Amino acid sequence: MKQLDLEIDGMTCAGCGEHVAEALRGVEGVEAVHLDDWTEGRASVTAADEVDPDDVTAAVAEAGYSASVMSRRSEAPASPVENGTDAEYDLVVVGGGSAAFAAALKASDLGYRSVIINDGPDAGGLPVGGTCVNVGCVPSKALIRAAEAHHNAAHHPFDGITSESEVTDFGAVTDQVQALVDDLQQHKYLDVVDGDPNVTIREGRARLVGKRAVEVGGETVTGQRILIATGARTFVPDIPGLEESGYLTNEELYRLDERPDHLIVLGGGYIALENAQAFSRLGSEVTILQRSGQILSREDEDVVEALTGYLREEGLTVHTNTNVQAVQRANGTVQIEVEVDGTPQTIAGSDVLVATGLRANTDDLGLEDLGIDTHGRGFLEVDDTLQTAAPTVYGAGDVIGDPAFVYTAAREGQLAAQNALEGTAHDWRAMPLPWVIFTDPQVAGVGLGEREAAEQGVEVDVATLPLDQVPRAVAARDTRGFIKLLRERDSDQLVGARIVAPEGSELLMELSVAIQQDLTVEDLTDLLHPYLTLGEGVKLAALTFDRDIEKLSCCAT
Repeated sequence: MKQLDLEIDGMTCAGCGEHVAEALRGVEGVEAVHLDDWTEGRASVTAADEVDPDDVTAAVAEAGYSASVMSRRSEAPASPVENGTDAEYDLVVVGGGSAAFAAALKASDLGYRSVIINDGPDAGGLPVGGTCVNVGCVPSKALIRAAEAHHNAAHHPFDGITSESEVTDFGAVTDQVQALVDDLQQHKYLDVVDGDPNVTIREGRARLVGKRAVEVGGETVTGQRILIATGARTFVPDIPGLEESGYLTNEELYRLDERPDHLIVLGGGYIALENAQAFSRLGSEVTILQRSGQILSREDEDVVEALTGYLREEGLTVHTNTNVQAVQRANGTVQIEVEVDGTPQTIAGSDVLVATGLRANTDDLGLEDLGIDTHGRGFLEVDDTLQTAAPTVYGAGDVIGDPAFVYTAAREGQLAAQNALEGTAHDWRAMPLPWVIFTDPQVAGVGLGEREAAEQGVEVDVATLPLDQVPRAVAARDTRGFIKLLRERDSDQLVGARIVAPEGSELLMELSVAIQQDLTVEDLTDLLHPYLTLGEGVKLAALTFDRDIEKLSCCAT
């Protein structure tokens, strides 16, 4: 079996989604179709290996829509690069984030010369380091920890202890966040390549003018191979009045000097939820408007239900099935006209945070002239080796689309550099993907969830262990969440996990390694897990497949 990911144009309502799904199911050899949210314009098909992708897209066309397969292999792999050519560099890297730096450092390790060309703030881009260190992972997690410290001081569960906290200077909080950003940008990016004779950094807006040439600042820079690692930015929906009323994205959020009185968050993905909870804990009123029927639209229902409940318990307002009609600013407030479950209402707040997904930074790169395709919101189309339709040009990082994580971007950059320079064909999808959402409780996963297993036709058994059965959680008096494991029914092999738990992300790598190494559930239960660690919950969850955990002694596991 194989999975085909499709980009579909022309759907305007839920009925369109049903028509497309029906057309796809009619293709011989298609076993399962997933089209969760027609507004995302995406579908995935699980099909027999012999199914021709052209037959799949033709079926969609016959239904009155257009579809393209989002991944494919280019016609000719690149041959290894030979040193001593007349090109200035072996690898020209367009972009300055994690994928770019990882690629340049990998190239250096392999003995090749590279140049990183980053547009920078003067050209409308980000400083060296890209999204993660400047406007993503680093500032968001620092702010989340500040919000958690403030929240926990007044909401701990222990008798006989009285504590409280007050946000006396919100600007000082964000100043400390920015100080960390500046420090890490210098020490983890600029200092790392400083003195490396194989790596050069150049600032300027780049455009591809040939299969081995890039124009920057009126000059042409040549390289044997080119890597596009230009990242992505917030996708801003076309909502009447939004541009005129003003809005925030992650690029401005962590530099605010004053706390928003009422932050209205457009979106229900991980960026939206992490920031929504952090600002709520720091004292802002927060309203979340999610277009689809649930936050985290692709995730399992039990995970979403649990997290939604915890956010609402903290006072956040969470609306799903929303359709924002218009935005206007009046009397010092932002007023959003929105339908919630089909009922019109007006929601007024002080600020709007747009967190509605990403758009690739591929504008005016000269891709069309080289026959390099994009899909969806401008995402670069690459094959499983990260090669584009032009054999000398590769892509890595957020610019190629999901998954948009810093650690996947870094790995993609390394693999792209190696494949491009040495003529190898390493598959960037070759290992399980662990992921974390840094809400509290955290949401984490690796491998298949129940929804994905059903879509791919994988028969699984599911074991779910509530945290009130984990001694560590009981002792900490915080039993929010659960650990869920999935095993393949016929083999007992672990194929997936979902975790909702405070610091639940710390459990993830044991499970990721277990899936990577093809461990069975029995293998997990045979391992020693220290008592009163959260990690013990993994073993207890594994035991839950075949035993009643409530009937086991804490020392008989």
